[in-house]
Amino acid sequence: MTDSPSFLAPVTISDYRELARRRLPRQLFDYLDGGAYDELTLKENVKAFRNARLRQRVMVDVSKIDTSTELFGQKMAMPLILAPVGLAGMMRKRAEVQAAKAAEAHNLPFTLSTVGICPMEEIRAHTKAPFWFQLYLMKDRGFAKSVLDRAKEAGVPVLVFTVDLAVVGARYRDPRNGMMVADLPLHKKLWAGLQYPLHTRWLFDVALGGRPLSFGNLKGALDGGAGLAEFRQWIDSQFDPTVTWRSLEWVRQNWSGPIVLKGILDPEDARAAVSSIGADGIVVSNHGGRQLDGVEPTLHALPRIRDAVGGRTKILVDGGIRNGLDVVKAVASGADAGLIGRAWVFPVAARGQKGVEAVLTNFKKEMKVAMALTGVTRVSDIDRGCLLSK
Repeated sequence: MTDSPSFLAPVTISDYRELARRRLPRQLFDYLDGGAYDELTLKENVKAFRNARLRQRVMVDVSKIDTSTELFGQKMAMPLILAPVGLAGMMRKRAEVQAAKAAEAHNLPFTLSTVGICPMEEIRAHTKAPFWFQLYLMKDRGFAKSVLDRAKEAGVPVLVFTVDLAVVGARYRDPRNGMMVADLPLHKKLWAGLQYPLHTRWLFDVALGGRPLSFGNLKGALDGGAGLAEFRQWIDSQFDPTVTWRSLEWVRQNWSGPIVLKGILDPEDARAAVSSIGADGIVVSNHGGRQLDGVEPTLHALPRIRDAVGGRTKILVDGGIRNGLDVVKAVASGADAGLIGRAWVFPVAARGQKGVEAVLTNFKKEMKVAMALTGVTRVSDIDRGCLLSK
């Protein structure tokens, strides 16, 4: 199906989501689009940003607006980071490479997932700017150390360590459409399998030209040829429910650079993150609504966490950021920067690197408008005064 006239010039993340839905097999779109259980938290993340109200100010000289900032010694064009997204390379041919190149072109950090399709060495070969890497603490510590060693060799400056995956949340869309289900009856396997060749643009771009099941960062643990069911079995066998704050000492011993803990949603945990290993940063995150449904949206949790540990560590936030106005709202609520996941994967699925670059261009334009009309000209001037109090 070709793009309809209304999407000749997609602008919003919703536009790119629709284009991605048309292009992707249903299983892949639902994997990307869906959340845990009834997807309440997934919706509430977005709703929280929509409901936050900016405080409009006038008669301020806003002729020069600077959206740039600096994080962990890295200068950034705006307080925005491309978040790690597993299996992104199944959505578009070598999608992680395309997104990393788009991020580099816009002077923003890209974060590669442990369970991404493209290996870190491939990202390094196609980019000059440093990229971040996300790690799960797997049961096989020897393999985890080998991954960290590869990240050091690739010049990764910042390690993002995910802490909210002691167990995997139930994402009901996946079993409903046969995604990563090993024991489907034959007729249902055939139906699920037919969804892929029916999407011819995806078939030629990814299935035939993109090595979609290469799992490059899992080389030596899950080699090429493994299917999604085998991938799920490996994931289930490797996530370690015994991990505690003390376990993070192992991470600090094996990584000398900045460590950012992703998956903090409670001020008490934020304080523990700082006191346990001196976390250089935390990401206020509920895993994009993909883990425990019914928890607090990240934007609501952010101010309390800022009050608890602000000044002692960098505070990032993800979940629900869909435009540059949301980035301003995140910073005003206490974040040093925001992360986007679906908001870069929908565009890369729809239009590749060009789609991501167009979205990042829009984010910056939207940030400038929001800053100008709230009467601030620098990111450092964005504070709670830019929001209407409830």
